[in-house]
Amino acid sequence: MRIAIIGTGQVGSAIARGLKGKGHAIVMGVRDPQAARAIALAADVDAGLAIPRDAAASADIVILALPWAAAEEAARALGDLAGKIVIDCMNPLGMVDGALGLTIGHVTSGGELVQGWLSSARVVKTLNQVGAEMMADNSGLAHRPVMFMAGNDQAAKADVATLLVDLGFEPLDAGDITRSRLLEPFAMVWINQALLRGKGRQWALAAISAQENGNG
Repeated sequence: MRIAIIGTGQVGSAIARGLKGKGHAIVMGVRDPQAARAIALAADVDAGLAIPRDAAASADIVILALPWAAAEEAARALGDLAGKIVIDCMNPLGMVDGALGLTIGHVTSGGELVQGWLSSARVVKTLNQVGAEMMADNSGLAHRPVMFMAGNDQAAKADVATLLVDLGFEPLDAGDITRSRLLEPFAMVWINQALLRGKGRQWALAAISAQENGNG
């Protein structure tokens, strides 16, 4: 598949590294394709470089890996994404009562807002539930980690599921885009354990059935 990754921070770079060598054509969407840092990243992950709008126009799947504060402006600047699959891997994080938390929830979600900004695209919320390290490489885990996804289009979720498998995850469908209201708080469980409870970043959650344990 042709994949545009919009954002070259920790998450965007990690996804590119995780997809390296998996048979996809990756283009990193960056403000300045001539910047030394962008050129070095593209060489490292075997990707092309383009300004975000051009990267998105050429892609089958557009991955938004941006700071939430910049997300709306950047998403709207991508132009017409009618029919394209857009993966929203962002969490609406900010400081809430002096601590890192979700700035929205209960009656809407980041995923729903992204679908509203890009109303003609097929938005799938996923890749928001673990740290970047697990997106780059989770092959050392004893079990395949789970990755939930939410979206309104079943065909889009099927294509995204293939991508998640390439990244080493077990994809599970959580339902329509409103289920982003579950997936974004779920990300806070990982953040709490990784950053506040001392577990560190080299872990993920898995869905283990009784049959896998030999009890079924």
